[in-house]
Amino acid sequence: MGQQETVATSLADTVREGIGAALAEVDADLARRYPGDPGTRQPIHTVYVPGDAFTAGTIRSWGDQALAMLDEHAPDAGALAAVLGIPEDLAGPVYDRVRAKLEREPIEDLRIDFEDGYGLRSDAEEDEAAARAAALVAAAYNGGTSRPEAGGGTAAPYMGIRMKCMEAAVRDRGIRTLDIFLTGLMAAGGLPDGLVLTLPKVTYAEQVTAMVRLLEAFEKARGLTPGRIGFEIQIETTQSILGADGRATVARMIDAAEGRATSLHYGTFDYSASCGVSAAYQASDHPAADHAKAVMQVAAAGTGVRVSDGSTNVLPVGPTAQVHDAWRLHHGLTRRALARAYYQGWDMHPGHLPTRYAAVYAFYREGLEKAAARLAAYVAKAGGDVMDEPATAKALSGYLLRGLDCGAVDPGEVARLTGLTRADLDGLAGRPTKSA
Repeated sequence: MGQQETVATSLADTVREGIGAALAEVDADLARRYPGDPGTRQPIHTVYVPGDAFTAGTIRSWGDQALAMLDEHAPDAGALAAVLGIPEDLAGPVYDRVRAKLEREPIEDLRIDFEDGYGLRSDAEEDEAAARAAALVAAAYNGGTSRPEAGGGTAAPYMGIRMKCMEAAVRDRGIRTLDIFLTGLMAAGGLPDGLVLTLPKVTYAEQVTAMVRLLEAFEKARGLTPGRIGFEIQIETTQSILGADGRATVARMIDAAEGRATSLHYGTFDYSASCGVSAAYQASDHPAADHAKAVMQVAAAGTGVRVSDGSTNVLPVGPTAQVHDAWRLHHGLTRRALARAYYQGWDMHPGHLPTRYAAVYAFYREGLEKAAARLAAYVAKAGGDVMDEPATAKALSGYLLRGLDCGAVDPGEVARLTGLTRADLDGLAGRPTKSA
């Protein structure tokens, strides 16, 4: 067929134009509600430290305690692999990377807690703790002490506070604490890029709207760019999953955040208790937890809002046999969450860090070569034993990018196995090319 020839059609251009006009509003709504992956790094965990317990040395202390636990209870790769069931060929690389991570960046995301972990205090005491938290966070970021060459691990890539919720009994206190914290950061040089805020115990979308109005007022008062401050929504009540009208409330909450919601965090114990689950059975693998997180996952899909799993309250303390039992539990729950695409969770004790990183590193390293080969074949259109589609290529790229972000795999390894750059992976994953 010649270049100037055209195929025959039956419809006038006005038909196509009319359909386009009819769907213009839908197109705009899809673009607004489902912008896709934000292209930023998602931390693999969040550590909560009570507001009165947080100090300038907290993050380094957690890393040192975790390293000491390895020395005592799993002093080499073989010992840790035997406890956790890590394959022999992965044992050395995983163990070495865990130790290096604990030395360099023991915590990826830290939340200074002014809610359940802090409790009810006098106003003067909480005012002082909130101001001190702001000063410590600002000093950590301004000093650049998250860099390995600067001493390693006195700041985390992401830091912030969990305020009290928007329920009437504690609302004013939560607002005041947030105001003091943000004002303190501004006075110390401005809001850091890694700032993260958590709004807990949300039951109604209107509470999310209230948080939006609160942040708008602060931005206006301090001359900040509108929308500068985002926040996480913590899912801890049955009402946040299923509303009285039978609709998925969490989806309404994402919409109510007006683009400010960064993630949804599952609260294992509050949510389980609200479902009537007995204390002995409150765990992140309970069917009630699986249902809640599945609803969260579907509601957040495509919106750019991330989903985080909860935690285990079984701490790795005591004699070695007891520590090993707790490690196996935590490792298994982390692996289970990763397989279900919950790439973040909570850690409640320094002893959880070795198994968090071991589970994550093994997850990404064990699938590295196969994922890289499938992606390389897709890009080269070379086929193979699996026929992948664009959606799968997107998932494969996302898998490799998350492995790179947390340090499970190295850029050189990925480039060698795929022939692709970081920018190539970002493009295939649907991330903005400016991603960090």
